[in-house]
Amino acid sequence: MAKPLFNPKELPVDAIAGEPAIAPERLTSEWLRGRFTAPPLWTPEGAEESLGSLSQRPTPTPASVLIPLVPRESGLTILLTQRTDHLTDHAGQISFPGGRAEDYDRDAIDTALRESEEEIGLARRHVDVLGTLPRYLTGTGYCVTPVVGLVAPPFELTADPSEVAEIFEVPLAFLMDGLNHQRLSVQLPGGRRSFYAMPYGDYYIWGATAGMLRNLFHFLRA
Repeated sequence: MAKPLFNPKELPVDAIAGEPAIAPERLTSEWLRGRFTAPPLWTPEGAEESLGSLSQRPTPTPASVLIPLVPRESGLTILLTQRTDHLTDHAGQISFPGGRAEDYDRDAIDTALRESEEEIGLARRHVDVLGTLPRYLTGTGYCVTPVVGLVAPPFELTADPSEVAEIFEVPLAFLMDGLNHQRLSVQLPGGRRSFYAMPYGDYYIWGATAGMLRNLFHFLRA
């Protein structure tokens, strides 16, 4: 099993991104639907965390994740999972439900919906897909398509115990505030790796998940 080369929680914070929070009127189901229907010109951030990894896996493995937005009385939340500690890649990390593409998947959206159903029991009939964000290259050699969807309650979830240790929700407003985006870096054998972290209570959101959230942030503020 691949062991992480470092503990991100033990690293010093290099900087806080610090951009203003997304305006509340943009954090609604209706506004998001309009944004994905008519997207603006915007520039995603490069996945700096992947630098130095391409030599190890020159052909990235296609994968998809679902970014599930849940309308609650207090506002939209994002549904996240904590992975079990025994997985080969990203063990114990906070992640979106998702996984690698299979030959029988119709497209990246189908992959995200299938994986979400398998990992957390989220039936695809509950997911209203809004659109996708730019593909994200991870340090472990995956080329991930983030699929954004609305998941209206009530819905039932059942975690696959072999992959998911916990399912939880984080307010979208917290994640869409640059003051909550930390910038960290670490020196590794393949070079220096930079990444984002967005700690929320006892949950440490970092790496590829935080990187994809940064791109959602840029997409909504453009």
